[in-house]
Amino acid sequence: MNVATIIARHGHLAVFALVLMEAIGLPVPAAIALVTAGAAVAKGALPVHTVIAAALGAMLLGDSLLYLLGRYTGWALLGTLCRISANPESCILRSADSFYKRGKTTLLIAKFVPGINTMAPPLAGSMNMGYSQFLRYDFGGACLYALTYGALGYVFSGFLGSIIRGFATVGHDVEWMLAIAVAAYIGYRIWLFWKNRVYRVVPRVQAEELAQKLESGAQNILIVDVRSHGYYDADSHRIKGSIRVEPNSLSGSTGDLPKDKKIYLYCT
Repeated sequence: MNVATIIARHGHLAVFALVLMEAIGLPVPAAIALVTAGAAVAKGALPVHTVIAAALGAMLLGDSLLYLLGRYTGWALLGTLCRISANPESCILRSADSFYKRGKTTLLIAKFVPGINTMAPPLAGSMNMGYSQFLRYDFGGACLYALTYGALGYVFSGFLGSIIRGFATVGHDVEWMLAIAVAAYIGYRIWLFWKNRVYRVVPRVQAEELAQKLESGAQNILIVDVRSHGYYDADSHRIKGSIRVEPNSLSGSTGDLPKDKKIYLYCT
C-alpha cells in the first residue's frame, strides 16, 4: 500500500501519523506524504486547514518530545538516534557543529537536511535552550517545511496523478523495484557498519586511574579537552595542564600532538 492510498483512505489522520513518525526519527517519508496531501487539497479531496493543522501538530508534537528527552537524557539520546549511522560519534559531531555554527536558526532549516532533522530538537534540549524559544523557531521551521512540500503537491497535482496512475498500471514491476532498492540500501548500511567497526571500540580509562598517574608525577601524559560545542567556552574550567582542541578539527590537529606521550581525551 503506497502513501497516496493511505492518505486517500484515512485523510488528515494519515498525514498526522506519517509526519509524526518521521518527526520522532522513524524512516517514514513525510515529505512525500505532504506532497500527496497537497495534491489531494488541489483535487478537493481534503480541506486545506485540516491538512496544515495535522502536519504542524505532528511536527511540533514529535519535536517537543525529542526536545524534552534531549533535555533530560543529554547525549545518551543523541547516541541512540545516531546508532544507525556508519559512525555514531561523527553523526553527533556533525549535527552539533551545524547547531553551533548557525545557532537557533538551525531549527528553521533542519527538516530539509537529512540527519539533522531528527537531531536538532534533542540537541536544542541538551544545550538547555528555553522551551518557548525552541517552540518559536521550531514552529517557523515546521511551517516552512509543510508549506513547501504541500505547495509542490498542490501545484503539480496533475503530474502527480499521472505518476500514481502509471504506478497502478505497472504495480508489480514497481513493487519489485522498490524491494530491490530496499535490499540494496540495507546491504549498503551493513557494509558501512562493517567498514567502520574499528571506530566503535573506544579504549577508556577510569578517571581515578588517570588521577593517580598524574599525582605520581608521570611526565609522559597529555590530557586533551574535546568537549562539544554548547558545553564549552573560553572561561570553562579544565583539568589542570590539559590543552583544548576543537572536536570537529580533531583529525587535522593530530599532527601537532606530541608523539612521545600517552594522550587522553575527555569530552562532555
